[in-house]
Amino acid sequence: MNSWADTLAPVRMQRVAVVAPRDALRDTLVRVADAGCVELDRPDGTGRATPGPAARRLQSLGPAPDHPVLSATPPDLDALCRAGRADLLAGEAQLETYREAAVRHGTVAALAGWCPATDVARLRARLTDVGGALVPLRKPRGTDPPTQLYDTGTVRRSVVPLVRTYGTVPYPDLDPSVPAGIAYVVMFGMMFGDAGHGLLLLLAALLLRSGRPARLAALRPLWPFLAGAGATSTLAGIAYGEFFGPTGVLPVLWLDPLDQPMRLLGSAIALGAVLLAAAYTAGIVNRWREGGPGRALYAASGVAGAAVFLGLAVLAAGLALHTPAAAATGALIAAAGLALAGTGMYTASGGGASGVLQTGVQLFDVLVRIGSNAISFTRLAAFGLTHAALGGIVWQGTTALGGGGPVALTGAVLVFVLGNALTFALEALVAGVQALRLEFYELFSRVFDAEGRPFTPWHVPTQNPLERVLTPHSTEVTS
Repeated sequence: MNSWADTLAPVRMQRVAVVAPRDALRDTLVRVADAGCVELDRPDGTGRATPGPAARRLQSLGPAPDHPVLSATPPDLDALCRAGRADLLAGEAQLETYREAAVRHGTVAALAGWCPATDVARLRARLTDVGGALVPLRKPRGTDPPTQLYDTGTVRRSVVPLVRTYGTVPYPDLDPSVPAGIAYVVMFGMMFGDAGHGLLLLLAALLLRSGRPARLAALRPLWPFLAGAGATSTLAGIAYGEFFGPTGVLPVLWLDPLDQPMRLLGSAIALGAVLLAAAYTAGIVNRWREGGPGRALYAASGVAGAAVFLGLAVLAAGLALHTPAAAATGALIAAAGLALAGTGMYTASGGGASGVLQTGVQLFDVLVRIGSNAISFTRLAAFGLTHAALGGIVWQGTTALGGGGPVALTGAVLVFVLGNALTFALEALVAGVQALRLEFYELFSRVFDAEGRPFTPWHVPTQNPLERVLTPHSTEVTS
């Protein structure tokens, strides 16, 4: 990674050829597998049809292991089979597949593949020691490289799974991981606005960071994402005056959701408009990177769609504010956007009467989707109201029991604790799912117009040199 700006796009890939003398091909492939930074091409994506010697012996031992390894030197396959070393046989079987796929010319063999540009020099140096070479090639026409997102750094590592869950980012596109993570936690916080509940999320994030509980250690990289959701929930709770419900611990700094629902609704739609505008901006950049200025101009997720969105927003504002000039301007902008989008759709349809009909249906869909997507953000207010209402019910039950003696006081404590626990669990789930839905359907549908192919490097670690490896000249069995 050269700079922060580089992380706005996926890792830059270099088309390469792994070249080696035939007698050094195995040693070269072992180095490539151990480095784990090259995705090698295989015929038909599957490799050889007939199992090789190692693969046949591996079949006799049962299912292939999940973690194969490779011997640094050619092993005795029969001895490995007798010793039950399925891990080494699985590594040799994979090596056989790639060795069989190599293109041979005279005494030289080669395989093509993809490698992150930043790893080319390091791998080239490793291959030189065994007589191999890594040769940069031109990218094949009409073929996009595989996609690998930057996942270095604590924050990026926690938000990249949000994008990967949706799909693989196309190689030419921007990587929206960090902006998407910010948008998610902001939407979550608006729906889960309670300072007490937000502090519980922050506490959970700190526990996750410390590795507790142990059974959730695999989720530890996600702690910054959870902390972000807790921070926005806490800030929203402070703005709403909510601390484990309307307990009066905090004053209302902005609005009370139950007293001013329309103001909360308007704020939710405004936030949705800002997020949609950001998604259209990213969509324009992506369409340009995918197909040039023409695609960026005419695509429904490009300039054309953004113009329709902007025009409708200005039109709605003009009508709400009783400003005819603004309404007329918005209508003109929306009409221009529809004209651009219609031109692109009609050209793609092939023309003719069927093309006109298809374009009309698609333009109607564009209008409906923009309207429905904007309205979808009202759920930010709806679930924020639900959270506040549940907190209010719990607090009312608590105060109703609080002045009725020791037994009633005990009941009040139970109502407060159990009610907040139920509200926390239910609303955290609902807010998490709804924020994810808005992220995927309303935002990512504009950012992405296709799906890429994930980068899957071949990685099989080499057997520890300190261990004794079975070779054709050794009859010892490693433990």
